[in-house]
Amino acid sequence: MPVVTDRPDTRRVREPGTPPRPLVVLASIVLAAGTGAAIWLLPSRAQGEWAALGERAGSGATPSETPSVPAAEPSPPPAVVRPSGFVAFVDAVREPRFNLSREARRSHVRWFTLGHLTAGQKGCVPKWGGLQEQGGNPVANRLAPLRAAGGDAGLAFGGPAGRELAAVCPDLARLTAAYRRAIGAFTATYIDFEVHDPAGGATVLRRARAIAALQREAADEGRSLTVSFTLPVTGAGLSRADQEMLRATRAAGAEIAAVNLLAPVDTALGTGSRLRPIASAVRAAHPQIARSLGESAAWHRIALTPVLAGPGDLTRLEARRLVAFTSRNHLAWLSTRGAPLSPGITRFLTGATR
Repeated sequence: MPVVTDRPDTRRVREPGTPPRPLVVLASIVLAAGTGAAIWLLPSRAQGEWAALGERAGSGATPSETPSVPAAEPSPPPAVVRPSGFVAFVDAVREPRFNLSREARRSHVRWFTLGHLTAGQKGCVPKWGGLQEQGGNPVANRLAPLRAAGGDAGLAFGGPAGRELAAVCPDLARLTAAYRRAIGAFTATYIDFEVHDPAGGATVLRRARAIAALQREAADEGRSLTVSFTLPVTGAGLSRADQEMLRATRAAGAEIAAVNLLAPVDTALGTGSRLRPIASAVRAAHPQIARSLGESAAWHRIALTPVLAGPGDLTRLEARRLVAFTSRNHLAWLSTRGAPLSPGITRFLTGATR
């Protein structure tokens, strides 16, 4: 007598069109073996891709669902730190008691230029005035309080006395190292070259290559190095030698941020017309500077520095006209040399050129 149970019969009737189970198992084994052999025969790069796909599949994510890693964005260019507004020049050798931070509080000057670093007796060693050790100048050693108050100062190489370093240091590596030490000692972001005699093509090229190398180093370290040239200007503009020096310096890869024009005030003229020759000189120099720097217009690369014989050479009215000329032509900055300005005129120039 058969035993009756509630379990269904495990041997199900195969539906029409369905292959036998043993055949399905055998086909699966053959397919797996074939796939493994195909992967083994693929190049190593393809295997890596397949392995990656397998890892993603094992994690439960499809290739389209796998988040892609965004490409690293390029680092932003270093911030350009350069003079602007009114820049006060300080003869750090003749005025050792000059207090930068105190003057900044008194006159509201933010930018200073400290001069002059020229070649010492050893040639490739810059010294203040060619005599004073680089780290022994009390004015330059007072930079920290000025910077803490939001101001800054650049270094001026060359000048009316002594020789600029490139003219007496014939080795490019030593010249570059000398500039680098001075820049590093004072953490300078701005340097100026006051050149009164280009001194020949070899000197110009050596200086230009050193500047270009220092600017590349600064960019690699995420900082900027602003470079200007201070040159005398006349009614005819710049001398041909100075124009060629600017062109050759640019061609060597150095970036010249500005050309600072030294324009003497003609004291023989009346107070109402003393600035006219200066304006004419700047206008004459503009196309020359533009051509030398490879630009169609270069007003923004011109800085203006009237040279005063006495403190009365710039009246309040003339200061207003000077500021108007600077602003109208979008000059890079304004400065003065020679005789000191009265405190009132300095404060006016600082406030009007911000």
